[in-house]
Amino acid sequence: MHDVIVIGGGPAGLTAGLYSARNGLATMLLEGGPPGGQAALTETIENYPGFPGGIGGPELMSLFARQALDFGLKMRAEMVAEVDLQGEEKTVTTAGNTYQCRALIIASGAKSRPLGVPGEKEFTGRGVSYCATCDGAFFRNKKVAVVGGGDAAVEEALFLTKFARQVAIIHRRDELRATRVLQERARANDKIKFIWKAVVEAIEGDRAVEKVALRRVDTGERFTEPVDGIFVFVGTEPNTGFLQGKLPLTPEGYVETSAQMATSIPGVFAAGDVRAKELRQVATAVGDGAQAAMSAEKYLAALG
Repeated sequence: MHDVIVIGGGPAGLTAGLYSARNGLATMLLEGGPPGGQAALTETIENYPGFPGGIGGPELMSLFARQALDFGLKMRAEMVAEVDLQGEEKTVTTAGNTYQCRALIIASGAKSRPLGVPGEKEFTGRGVSYCATCDGAFFRNKKVAVVGGGDAAVEEALFLTKFARQVAIIHRRDELRATRVLQERARANDKIKFIWKAVVEAIEGDRAVEKVALRRVDTGERFTEPVDGIFVFVGTEPNTGFLQGKLPLTPEGYVETSAQMATSIPGVFAAGDVRAKELRQVATAVGDGAQAAMSAEKYLAALG
């Protein structure tokens, strides 16, 4: 029996674990992969306060984890398969173990949303990627495409210019949604070209990606663009499969919470990218995690 179990080891989960453990609560964090979540896959984080000039995502998340462990947080590399949220004692089941807690903090984050087009699944790992930091070096002196127009897409496109000879940003609109500073950097980079008002209809090739089939959204014109790889950044989907039927979710699958990170079930809280909110950044995840931990502590104190 634990006082608090945290599901997820990204910025929100690590912060929640740090706060809970520091408050003297018996706290365990469950994370199926390396600590850090999506933040650990980002080459450089420039907008997290306290690091002028930026800091590498893996380095920042390593510091998060070390600080939480120093305060007594227990961490286990286990993927959560199921939860039972009924009653005062919550049950969390992984592939090999079952744990119980009096308060649960869900910080399971989100994953990259796929395009859902022919060829995407078949060529994943053979030219289709969702992480430029992970796979960019495989495309040295090659041509790649980045699908998307938000911050993540433009950040990853800029990163890919370190390796690729050309990066084509494919966006369904005629202007980017990324912040102005990122847009300016992208436009100033002579390795980046833009394909506006276009959507990917298929990813094609023989043994690996060779081209993408595109369609103009305004004219309907169909054409192909030769590429050696394609990186997809068209949004995220919450990691809430294990919560289906257990907790109210939005139509998009996110967890609904109050401003105190409380869900509709007493003793269950949510923080970070997994919850329904407007801004998903490391800074907001940290705030969510801190609030969730303090709300959990108040909840436990009331139980006595």
